[in-house]
Amino acid sequence: MCGIMSGMTEVSSLTGRLLVASPALADPNFDRAVVLLIDHDEEGSLGVVLNRPTPVGVGDILLPWAGLAGDPGVVFQGGPVSLDSALGVAVIPGDEGPLGWRRVYGAIGLVDLEAPPELLAAALGSLRIFAGYSGWGPGQLEEELKTGAWYVVESEPGDVSSPEPESLWRAVLRRQRSKLAMIATYPDDPSLN
Repeated sequence: MCGIMSGMTEVSSLTGRLLVASPALADPNFDRAVVLLIDHDEEGSLGVVLNRPTPVGVGDILLPWAGLAGDPGVVFQGGPVSLDSALGVAVIPGDEGPLGWRRVYGAIGLVDLEAPPELLAAALGSLRIFAGYSGWGPGQLEEELKTGAWYVVESEPGDVSSPEPESLWRAVLRRQRSKLAMIATYPDDPSLN
């Protein structure tokens, strides 16, 4: 894990990891959210929520990319910030990625949606399109982590293209080798217990 010096404190980069919302997180934008952190440094953090599919088809807003988007072929709500912008996240195995793709972490990277889709078509392992993103200012995410709002876990390339995004929160928690696996059984509405 690399560190970045920020004043006199070191900020550990969480780029490429998942933020899994704790049941105590009160913000409805992030209820049971699984966020892939695309960027995390002393200037803040940016990520996309992996488990918020919308009813909008990729072809409805980005027709050239529709054939390359994985199932379900819909746009995902990446977060509450800039809902009128789109981000493409793709998994491309191997050491070299094609033009129009920037590696973020491991095989996961960002797609330049302005590039011709043909440049990437042969290399894409999976593609998801996100409307908007999740963002935190300097130190904001660290404060939320201190209050227990998020669990930080390792991502797997399959998380980006999960065919059942609605069950991703439980699936990510279930695969942890710690007490986090028990949180996967937390009821949707604890008052009904």
